Amino acid sequence: MSSNHGTHTYTPPKHIVSAATIVINEQGELLLIKGPRRGWEMPGGQVEEGESMKEAAIRETIEESGIVVEVTKFCGIFQNVGKSICNTLFLAKPVGGTPTTSSESLEVSFFPIDQALEMVSHSNFKERIKYCLDEETHPFYVEF
Repeated sequence: MSSNHGTHTYTPPKHIVSAATIVINEQGELLLIKGPRRGWEMPGGQVEEGESMKEAAIRETIEESGIVVEVTKFCGIFQNVGKSICNTLFLAKPVGGTPTTSSESLEVSFFPIDQALEMVSHSNFKERIKYCLDEETHPFYVEF
């Protein structure tokens, strides 16, 4: 029997992995950035090759908000199955920096959690924040 293994080139699946932080300060306020397209959201972005998800979460938070954070906990993953995107979420606390806008953020500030949740209009982001704030759900894995 002949096999035709040599005729097909295998293309590995391409997934996007992102990392976001839920940053809570000592006053119990949540860090939000206002993006140009999606409005208020938590800082985060794509994990680069050769970078850990935790490192990406810290880097993206600094880039987008000016706030230096220490990750305190891995919370879980939201997987967008149709778009092959895995969003990893971390709890973090600010350890330095000052709120600074960037090309990806029009405004940056800490808000009381109830107010912050009302400001986040993207329902999926709101759900992610709520999951991260409820430690009984950790670690979570949510497909959508």
